[in-house]
Amino acid sequence: MRVAVIGAGIVGVTTAFELANDGHVVTVFERCSSVAAEGSFANAGVLAPGYVTPWAAPGMPGKVLRHCLSQHAPVRWGGRLGPGGTAWLWKWWRSCKNETYTRNRGRMHRLAHAGRARRRALTDALQLDHERSAGYLVLLRRPQDLELAQAGLKILTDLGTRFEVLDAEACRGVEPDLNPQTGLHAGIHVVDDEVANCRQFAQLMRQEAQKLGALFRFGTTVRGIDAGARPTLRFDTSGASSQETFDAVVVCAALDSRSLLAPFGLKLPLLAVHGYSITAPMRQSEADGNGGPRSGVMDERYKVSISRFGNRLRVAGSAEIGGTPSRINDKALHTLHHVLNDWYPGVARLDQAQVWKGARPMLPDGPPVIGASGVPGVWLNLGHGSSGWAMANGSARLLADLVGGLPPSIDAEGLGIERL
Repeated sequence: MRVAVIGAGIVGVTTAFELANDGHVVTVFERCSSVAAEGSFANAGVLAPGYVTPWAAPGMPGKVLRHCLSQHAPVRWGGRLGPGGTAWLWKWWRSCKNETYTRNRGRMHRLAHAGRARRRALTDALQLDHERSAGYLVLLRRPQDLELAQAGLKILTDLGTRFEVLDAEACRGVEPDLNPQTGLHAGIHVVDDEVANCRQFAQLMRQEAQKLGALFRFGTTVRGIDAGARPTLRFDTSGASSQETFDAVVVCAALDSRSLLAPFGLKLPLLAVHGYSITAPMRQSEADGNGGPRSGVMDERYKVSISRFGNRLRVAGSAEIGGTPSRINDKALHTLHHVLNDWYPGVARLDQAQVWKGARPMLPDGPPVIGASGVPGVWLNLGHGSSGWAMANGSARLLADLVGGLPPSIDAEGLGIERL
């Protein structure tokens, strides 16, 4: 089949690869000049399937309210929610029931674990060379942090995830350059998790998709879809309007998916939850191996990760509800600096730091929507929120199976649009 993919973030690129790998003739439409240029550009890079979980969780509304009043908060209020924002919050609140949370957590875990297996298989088979390192250490500053982590540890156990609960001394054995002046009670070390460069992987996936015949049209904005047995895309490129007909269209356009699907009566409850990161080169001595994390660490109290990519550090975190990508919240950056200075003071050249803020399209109950849209010829793979990197390869494989009429390699239960 001739298949169009709208969007070339990590989800769109992996989807294009899987479709091309199955023998389809694929064209990718992307408004930016390269892949992974927006929400996938500078994310934390953490790949920890056991920690992929819905925002809609029991007790979460109260936590969000308390966080919004804190100086160094993992969750912040960014401003106007935009159209549908109030309805999104209502649906999110209703999804925080334990039964709903448990179902959705299981759906996300399926995608994240399948995604890890698929990503590693492709990395080995195609000899993909990208920045990555094994291991993930969750830092627990206080005894009460370890107590609060017990529910999460039970989930890891139920999933069969290999982990160790370490005391402070053992944590420093895993990450010897942690600042000894910062109080540390314990840590959770997950040996099978990893840190990897999402944007690099997306670029490699683009190259592999192109080898299979996929065409990438950058600087092209899709204006609309005319649905049918053979849907037509209307798009603008190089200042000119055009259109093209396909056998199927896959929408991976993040928040822009709303306007593309609205004419069909599909009002997907997508909300921008923004994340921040700071990426900075390490000082020369630290880059040589003395200083900084060996892989990735997460400060559980502030929900801020510090990851190492070659001779660079990336500090990432914050969940900003509402607002716009262009407005930088200095308080969010201050929290990132605060956590970096607590654990690795002086390691990074912050005068050369790159600041990033990205919009993560989140559905109120957590899992993405993958599969047929109900509109003839139109398919969906979107709404991954802050876990797009972890779930991308699994989502792409599932979508390709469904489009091609193949037996799904991943259980698709609860991931269709009928859930919403």
